[in-house]
Amino acid sequence: MSASSTAAVSDTTATIARPAITAVERHVRALCERHAARLQFHGWHHVSFVRDKAAEFAAGNGSDVAIVETAALVHDVNYLVRRNSTAAAGSGLRLSILAGAGVAPEAARWIDAIVDEAEMRTRHRDITREAQALSDADTLFKALPVTPVVLAHRYLAENGVSLRELANKIVGEQRDPHAEGYYFYSPAAAAAYSRWATANLELWQCIQESLDDPTVSRLLTAVA
Repeated sequence: MSASSTAAVSDTTATIARPAITAVERHVRALCERHAARLQFHGWHHVSFVRDKAAEFAAGNGSDVAIVETAALVHDVNYLVRRNSTAAAGSGLRLSILAGAGVAPEAARWIDAIVDEAEMRTRHRDITREAQALSDADTLFKALPVTPVVLAHRYLAENGVSLRELANKIVGEQRDPHAEGYYFYSPAAAAAYSRWATANLELWQCIQESLDDPTVSRLLTAVA
């Protein structure tokens, strides 16, 4: 669904009722807890953080808070479908969870489109306000100073990728949005967190460079 068609849906779709959001939350949390060994990075700790911040950013930019909150709850279910996958891989499971919670089909399709639109690898400057709120929350989790220290190794294990592959992914996906001024869409988020984002991106660029040093490669082989 395009940004324009997503906007059209948003104009005619009522806000999701709180009981439906609660049902989505319970379902997603149960899945995260059941598959905690698989979701070392994208588990409930990640989902709940993104949900809380996405609702905050949605309230700040005037988008539909209930829609954004629900989108945040289901934004990473693709990792239950296939490891190291794109958001689109989770569409079937996402829509099934939403239907089971009583979310109207129009709202469910809107949420599915928002999740795709907010994805780091493909997002652009002009995504919808709802996608901006979700993107900012998810991006903030990546930019937290503690994430590379406490959680990066969990991402490697969860997705079966190497440190070089992760560094290439982070730098490749984040360098242009950072350079072009839409790493964060919310002015408040940009003011509060851009220094963290800059430091995080610089760290991963340095990791990329270090992996080309044969001595570093031998060190990593020795400690693996």
